[in-house]
Amino acid sequence: MKKWTYLFVYLLPVTVYAAFNLPGIYTFSPIIIFYGLVPLLELIIPANHKNSTDIDARLASKYFDIILYLAVPIQVGFLFYFFSIIGAQHTLVENIGMTLSMGLMCGVFGINIAHELGHRNTWYERLMAEILLLTSLEMHFMPYHNNGHHHNVATPNDPATAGKDEPVYIFWFKSQIGSYFTAWKLENKRLKQKGKSALSLQNKALVYSLIQWVFVALIYYFYGANTCLLFIAAAIFGILLLETVNYIEHYGLLRKKNENGRYERVMHWHSWNSDHPLGRAMLFELSRHSDHHYRASKKYQSLVSLPENPQMPTGYPGMMLLSLIPPLWFWHMNKRIESISNTK
Repeated sequence: MKKWTYLFVYLLPVTVYAAFNLPGIYTFSPIIIFYGLVPLLELIIPANHKNSTDIDARLASKYFDIILYLAVPIQVGFLFYFFSIIGAQHTLVENIGMTLSMGLMCGVFGINIAHELGHRNTWYERLMAEILLLTSLEMHFMPYHNNGHHHNVATPNDPATAGKDEPVYIFWFKSQIGSYFTAWKLENKRLKQKGKSALSLQNKALVYSLIQWVFVALIYYFYGANTCLLFIAAAIFGILLLETVNYIEHYGLLRKKNENGRYERVMHWHSWNSDHPLGRAMLFELSRHSDHHYRASKKYQSLVSLPENPQMPTGYPGMMLLSLIPPLWFWHMNKRIESISNTK
């Protein structure tokens, strides 16, 4: 992947801006492009399994960080632009199209880029992750994902791991509700070990929940009920995109228990991967998910593809669409699960 290819994701705000300023069906332009055109192109463009030969240089370059940081002001700016234009002056179709377009920003910019920044160690990168997650009403993702999902992934203890034959529509609720309460449990446990109350302002699950409620209340106060509801709808759409990605990333892959009752270490074959270049660029290598789980501290530009990584037949956007048709998804993916099980 060339350095410039990661700028591909910035076509999203360009198309969303166009959607905010075009009439009728054109307000759906970002959805049509990123979940219509991109999956079609990924059926034609072959996967690229090659790994970078200059990882040290890529890690030393600030370029890869800056293109993440730019997402914060862009996402916040677009959200307030959305607040200022959405509403009664548009038709029902236009309001739906603009809300879904903003929701796509919430999922790709607000959550996915926050996921990458949330794994960083510096306070300012984690703050940027929190700001992005606030714009999607998904702030509990931080304590849950880092301390829950990465520890319990590919086990029945992880609500964000989809079981074999589990429909995505049920998974959405299981994962989102389960991750929220898991975040509370993790924070309660952490504070209890420190001898502090779960109602302390050091409880991130509590503070994040309060911040989000205040944020929604301020939107209602300054922009009205209609704008507030449409923002919540956009955030929900972004969250559903996140949960659909969660679904395809670990579907049916489970770690085995050792003789001592503990699960084996997370290995490269416990996550589904896609090396299709458009999805890789648009999601900052999220689709090289096995290497991310094997060592969560690795930055996106240093993730590698290995022969033992379970590969999906196309990119993330196309696989997300396929998951929405459970019979076809089960028919296609269950055969791959069986082939992996026979080799492990």
